[in-house]
Amino acid sequence: MADPRTTPTHLKAPRGARSLEITWADGHKGIYPHEILRGYCPCATCQGHSGTIKFIPGGEHEARFVPGGDLELRDIEQVGNYALRFIWGDRHDTGIYSFTYLRSLCRCDECVPEDRKDERPEMPR
Repeated sequence: MADPRTTPTHLKAPRGARSLEITWADGHKGIYPHEILRGYCPCATCQGHSGTIKFIPGGEHEARFVPGGDLELRDIEQVGNYALRFIWGDRHDTGIYSFTYLRSLCRCDECVPEDRKDERPEMPR
């Protein structure tokens, strides 16, 4: 049986929003700012082929949300029964985010206290 901590039941990603919400089977509502998702893109182009996953900051924050900007979330595709792929405004689409990895990126107050919201730690692969 699938782990309810890493089994999504609902996804909310309104056009023009700056964050994505995922409800998990254990009842947790995860918050995923686009800046975190894009900054922690796990693809080889962004991260290389080995080691930890590092946060890769972008340019000026507000300009990145405009149509065609790298924080504009254009589409989301499911990859098998284990992951999501995001298509960003600049057409970057090679990151495959496993449900386990997505759960680890949650930025809700329960997962990341307010005084640690600005931290960008390295993540294991």
